[in-house]
Amino acid sequence: MIVISQLWKDYGVIRALRGVSFTVQKGEVVGFLGPNGAGKTTCMKILTGFISATSGTVTVDGLDVVTHGVEVRKRIGYLPENAPLYGDMTVREYLAFVARLRGVDPARTPARIEEVAGTTGIRGVLGQEIGTLSKGYRQRTGLAQALIHNPEILILDEPTSGLDPNQIVEVRSLVKEIGKDRTVILSTHNLPEVTATCNRIIVVHRGTLVADGTPQQIQERHAGGNTFLIEIARKEGVTDSSLTSDLARLQHVRTVTPAGRPGNESALLRVEASDDSDLRPILFDCCVKSGWTLMELRRERLDLEAIFQRITLQ
Repeated sequence: MIVISQLWKDYGVIRALRGVSFTVQKGEVVGFLGPNGAGKTTCMKILTGFISATSGTVTVDGLDVVTHGVEVRKRIGYLPENAPLYGDMTVREYLAFVARLRGVDPARTPARIEEVAGTTGIRGVLGQEIGTLSKGYRQRTGLAQALIHNPEILILDEPTSGLDPNQIVEVRSLVKEIGKDRTVILSTHNLPEVTATCNRIIVVHRGTLVADGTPQQIQERHAGGNTFLIEIARKEGVTDSSLTSDLARLQHVRTVTPAGRPGNESALLRVEASDDSDLRPILFDCCVKSGWTLMELRRERLDLEAIFQRITLQ
């Protein structure tokens, strides 16, 4: 549905995007991540036709965003980080105004306003001036304007920015529900937001795409190292150094290092494999043969937050 190919964007001497390419299929809910200044917003603005690229192409349903801009915009609903709301309009007046700009049939507009108000939970404030709304309701109103023309694609740029924790949970749930029947690209640097709403993650850093896949695929590709945590009960005559030495002699083991002490009664060690071997059977057998009491044994996996820091702090 969306194809972005070799996208470059320069702002004078500043290069915001450096050959970014990816494809989004119909029905996907994609988290577009990156630290501040990574190029997320620039990419979203090019995709929605707000600005042009220095080079590269973006197509939506096979239509180029430059040569078929009007047709592309009909297919996209866009909520920028700072939604363009008019404080002296009521919510209903504002949605009617946007509907007119979007070419919604005037006879259909009142019903459409009720529909999107129900979807976004703002029916109770339709007659209220936008300037009097809370931040959460203003964000919901911005989301309603993005949906007013019933687009196939929804582009959200930092949709929970500035919201309190309760409002963040509400908007996340709302985005997840909306994503059931349309394609969504959610631009953010908030990892909990992505893991709660998206089935695919794209990460950009310094204008370059550095990761792309499902949350599980991202963990597998970027966690780095094949490591395991083993906790063994302490017993008389067995020291941490002897445990380390015995484990280090096992086949397929590269290193054994302390991983902290969960308590005085046990030792916690990190065991790194020298290849892709699953060390758990080998470590278990070693404990049985050595007469050690095994308290815990698991593969160590970095969470997405740690992975994000690893690939964006390089």
